[in-house]
Amino acid sequence: MRADLPANEAQRLATLVEYNILDTVPEAAYDDITALVSEICDVPIAAVSLIDDDRQWFKSRVGFDVDETPRDLAFCAHAILGDEVLVVSDARNDERFADNPLVRGDLKIRFYAGAPLVTEQGDVLGTLCVIDHVERKLTDQQTRALRVLARQVMAQLELRRLIKEQAETSRRLEDANDRLRVASTTDDVSGFRNTRFLHEYLDARLEVKTVPTDKLSLVFFDMDGFKSVVDTHGHLLGAKVLREVAEAVNTQLDFGDHIVRYGGDEYVVILPDHDADEALAKTERMKQVIRSTSFLAADGLDVRASASFGLATYPDDASNKKELLIAADKGLFQSKADGKDRVSRVQHAS
Repeated sequence: MRADLPANEAQRLATLVEYNILDTVPEAAYDDITALVSEICDVPIAAVSLIDDDRQWFKSRVGFDVDETPRDLAFCAHAILGDEVLVVSDARNDERFADNPLVRGDLKIRFYAGAPLVTEQGDVLGTLCVIDHVERKLTDQQTRALRVLARQVMAQLELRRLIKEQAETSRRLEDANDRLRVASTTDDVSGFRNTRFLHEYLDARLEVKTVPTDKLSLVFFDMDGFKSVVDTHGHLLGAKVLREVAEAVNTQLDFGDHIVRYGGDEYVVILPDHDADEALAKTERMKQVIRSTSFLAADGLDVRASASFGLATYPDDASNKKELLIAADKGLFQSKADGKDRVSRVQHAS
């Protein structure tokens, strides 16, 4: 006879899914319990049975090899209708099970006792059950042990869910922290990195333990005559030009390079593992892409611009972060003094 569905079946199934236990691999914590209850109750078969929508799935089992059976055949489907131990002394004489293939077939189930696995909210997920091939009864002591061990199964399930929830909480916190870290090192105007990122990056890269032969080049640049752009088009379009300039320069960078808005219309480009010659070639491409780009084209305008650049390389031009920043800034100042729209390198900063 097919068991009736619990009144809260939809909620019960949803709760079962929350435990993330179905179709998981065997675990010693559950196998120890089934082995122990089999010994205490002196039966050949014991199982942790979970009742899914259309099947009975065994998280742990002793005395048989199948992983699941149809729910229609499950004694446990009847046991989950209450919260007390269901005992069937002789299934042949019980109208619910007399015609069950598990009783009439090769398995020849005669005795069954199942203690419901009940959550704190009252949802019954399955049972800890014991089975025998002969008619029998449980002693009061065995019945108590079955209840106690069923609670231990639930304790393991609750621990599993708690671990899952904590992992999910940790993941969400990590994601939130990652977003905060990105936000804290992102410039609002350009959408690229800010000075906080620049200093954190250089501090990490140029700390004492760094191999002295590691190369790192720094490029300072700012727009030539940017004030006239703002005076002509206003601050909002001026800010948009700054974004478009950064985007244009970024097309010339490789993975691992970083563009940083230093302030106003001044940018810094970090070029890890670039010696002076490599950095100079890339900087010339940056200068050229700015000269060849029409900014504010989406707004129906054609704003042309140029930029001046200063280049410094660690450790050739500087031995620490401060010297490197000064050397690159001096190069930029030199480009401005020499007529703008050029790249300058001032070596051996002090």
